[in-house]
Amino acid sequence: MQACRRHILGRLLLSGALLLAASPPLLAQLYPSRPVTVIVPFAPGGGIDAVARQLTALLAADLGQTVVVENVTGAFGTIGTQKVARSAPDGHTLLFVVSSPLNVAPLLTPSAVRYDTFKDFAPIATVGMLPFALVGRNDLQADSLDALVRLAKAAPGKLNFGTDGTGSLLHITGELIKQRAGIDLVHVPYKAGPQVLTDIVGGQLDLGILPVALVQPLVRDGRVRAFGVTSSARIASLAQVPALSESASFEGVALESWMGLLAPAGTPQAIVDRLAASVRKATSNAAMERQLEERGVKPRFVSEGAFADLLRQERKLISDVVSRTGMKPE
Repeated sequence: MQACRRHILGRLLLSGALLLAASPPLLAQLYPSRPVTVIVPFAPGGGIDAVARQLTALLAADLGQTVVVENVTGAFGTIGTQKVARSAPDGHTLLFVVSSPLNVAPLLTPSAVRYDTFKDFAPIATVGMLPFALVGRNDLQADSLDALVRLAKAAPGKLNFGTDGTGSLLHITGELIKQRAGIDLVHVPYKAGPQVLTDIVGGQLDLGILPVALVQPLVRDGRVRAFGVTSSARIASLAQVPALSESASFEGVALESWMGLLAPAGTPQAIVDRLAASVRKATSNAAMERQLEERGVKPRFVSEGAFADLLRQERKLISDVVSRTGMKPE
């Protein structure tokens, strides 16, 4: 019995060695050799989790292998992210994530981070971008973005804005808006975005910076006023709302989160290429494009080197905002 176990273990080790030693074309053909786990470092049921499950279903069909989502939550997404960083670089454990654990947490909650964004991961591809919206209560004496800037300048420190917490990407976006427009708004941190929206509707809060996916139903119903979106151009789901950059006060301002797939550093390039091709195929699926747009996500495929560049550019922008505002790591 023990000899049989040794024989099976030997065969498994040999299979793994052959997989890693195979030529790139053969490696791509052999991969995946077993089910693939995609770790989502956030709770199930949210928007990120929903997109991950939509993506993994298409990846499974293309790869011809089971692809499962595992939610590993905690510490602002850093626990699940760390788990992938420490996983075997063989393409069978992947990370589906947004900006926060990789480019916000290392700056503002470094004590929770046990990985290096640029050394411990191999970017595969993005599936889309998550733009934010600047929204306000309907009775504000401003009916446009420029009018809002004039109102804020006329009463420094009188208007407030809510986000999902101090140091979040939404908070950083708010600070960027303040810097570029030269206005003084008071930040009010909440534990979750929906409560921000509730208080805007109820008149307890002036403004909010929130994901488009969260605000667009209330904007369409006329319950809150949308002043602008943070993407570089208008988005299809809220076509009547201008991009911030359309205003002279916010020229060049664009900050949005991405959703993307990464592997542990050291994953063979042939496997990264195979996965990137599979993600490209998934993001070109008409049903997925439609569902992403309905969720307030702009479909956008950016792969490998360009994805790595996107990560570095985003880190620089966030770092600049943090240093100018004097935000301190917790």
